[in-house]
Order: sequence, then C-alpha cells, then structure tokens
Amino acid sequence: MRTGRLEAFSDGVLAIVITIMVLELKPPAETQLWNLREVFPTFLSYLLSFIYLGIYWNNHHHLFQVTQKVNGIILWANLHLLFWLSLIPFATRWAGQNFRQADPIALYGFILLMAAIAYRILEVQLIKYHDDQFPLKNIADHGKKEYISIFIYIISIPLAFYDNRIAISCFILVAIMWLIPDRRLEGIY
Repeated sequence: MRTGRLEAFSDGVLAIVITIMVLELKPPAETQLWNLREVFPTFLSYLLSFIYLGIYWNNHHHLFQVTQKVNGIILWANLHLLFWLSLIPFATRWAGQNFRQADPIALYGFILLMAAIAYRILEVQLIKYHDDQFPLKNIADHGKKEYISIFIYIISIPLAFYDNRIAISCFILVAIMWLIPDRRLEGIY
C-alpha cells in the first residue's frame, strides 16, 4: 500500500487535536488585561503541547517522505501513535488548570511517554517492512534519541510527585531535543 491515505488521515487527526486544544483555552471572566494571569498556566501548557504536536507532525512528515509503502501492521502502529496524541488536549487542560498538583503533571508525562513509545514502534515497523536500502535503517541510530526521550519521561513521572517543576523541565528538555528533525532524513528527498 502507498502512504498517501495514512499521511492524510494523520494530518487530519493532528489538525483536529490542535483545534480541540485551542478551543479549551477559555478567556478570563474579567476584561482587564491583567486578568490574563488567571489563564497563564493553561496557556503555557497549551504552548508546550502545541510544540509537542508540531514536533510529532514534523517528524511524522519526514518519516513518511522516505517511506515507499506500508502494511496493516504499520497502519495499526500509526493509529497507536495517533491514539496517544489525541489524549494530549485532555492532559493539557488538566495539567494547565492544576499545574501545582502531581497527578495531572504525572498523567501528562505518562501520555508523552506512551506517544514516544508508539512513535518508536512505528519506526521499528517501518524499518522491518523495508529492505536494507531504506534510509531510516541507517539514520535512526537504533532509536538513540527516542530511547533517551523515553528514559527522561520515565523518570519525570515519579518526579512529578517530588517536584512538578523538575518534571515539567524534563518535558521541556525532550521538546528541545526534538525541535529540529534529523537533517540526514531531510536531505534524502
């Protein structure tokens, strides 16, 4: 199977997820500019989540620019990734409204962890399905960046119960790691 429908569906899902997230941003009841401070934590959680979704969309795009074909397992692996990404608006709102509480921050970290695992599963399935000439086989560095991200998420979840700021810093660190996609992958197409 070709990749076109998978890419179009994934783009549509991510567009809807971002739309849901922005619709969750509620303005303050008061009309003075300083009342925006009430929604500032929610806005910051939205911003971080928007960056994460942008990173996933960008890397997904690059991944499928070098992919020639997909099978049923890859379709399911992609759906698995989209499932976890679709939970980001819920976790974003809960964490934004309760940023001082451990449970919402830990759940946010858990969803990011599961999305990272799902992304790695998708990469592995793409590599398995293609021959040795598949560019991702030589570029993915055996998932080093993915495994570092997964490790940071794993430690961030219990850290949320110790100090939310450290856990949130872990999320920001991973986002910074992923902001720029692998240039080797970009140069292929």
